[in-house]
Amino acid sequence: MKLKTLYVIAGPTAAGKTAIAIALARKLGTSIISADSRQCYREMSIGTAKPSPAELKEVRHYFIDAFSVSTELTAADFEKLALGYLGEIFSTTHAAVLCGGTGLYIKALCEGLDDMPGIDAEIAAEVNKQYEEDGLEWLQRAIEKEDPLFYSKGEMKNPARMLRALIFSRSNNESILNFRSGNKKERDFNIIKVGLELPRVSLYERINLRVDKMMEEGLLEEVKKLYPLKNLKNLQTVGYAELFEYLDGKCTLAEAVLKIKQNTRHYAKRQLTWFRKDKEMHWFNADEKNLLNKIISL
Repeated sequence: MKLKTLYVIAGPTAAGKTAIAIALARKLGTSIISADSRQCYREMSIGTAKPSPAELKEVRHYFIDAFSVSTELTAADFEKLALGYLGEIFSTTHAAVLCGGTGLYIKALCEGLDDMPGIDAEIAAEVNKQYEEDGLEWLQRAIEKEDPLFYSKGEMKNPARMLRALIFSRSNNESILNFRSGNKKERDFNIIKVGLELPRVSLYERINLRVDKMMEEGLLEEVKKLYPLKNLKNLQTVGYAELFEYLDGKCTLAEAVLKIKQNTRHYAKRQLTWFRKDKEMHWFNADEKNLLNKIISL
């Protein structure tokens, strides 16, 4: 009996993860689980660089288009869902592919998450409302005052993590960092992690071209349809937030597109920083020859 193996294809946005994951899944005769925290929403397609209908038809993808944009999901939710998907996949084959750039989702599935106390829904609503009204500076000041541990050691460039930290602190009177043990959960499958990278100039060129293609494919029209929901947390993301600003008259369309490119480049840089901390990651140039065979031989 072959050992069950999960192949993880990670790396920055626009590095070519989807194409490699599909080729790998086809070679192994298996399915793909998306590890993208936005591609799971049905209403967000162009701006999330979701696989094309043809690609989705070629290989089965789990988690993509699974929820409405109004549904809030956590990494713990993803861990539970993905383990269920893996159970289904491993019931018929010995291999599965996980593909995406949401580092915390990948970490949740591969290592598990710490058990934590819950949060107060009223506090969460209050914090999110105040953030919408007063913005990032208010959030930074509140965390500095109420959770100095997170302020000094947490992800202070990630508004979603910052909001969670403040909500947790107000709900439990303790820093969320005090509940992170760093202990890995045992999994009953082997994990092979592959990181795809490109020279910075090449990656940034791909990002710029991808944004231009998104605009040609109708990203603005997609965002216009979502405008009534613009205050949802799930829509406070690159590619959507900038076009909401344009629709609000805060900038020109050209300025919004430039901001999308710039913010996507910054996001790619943060992704690389996250994944490079993982000592189990095998790194490859995304354009490397015979890449598929090299991954299978790991």
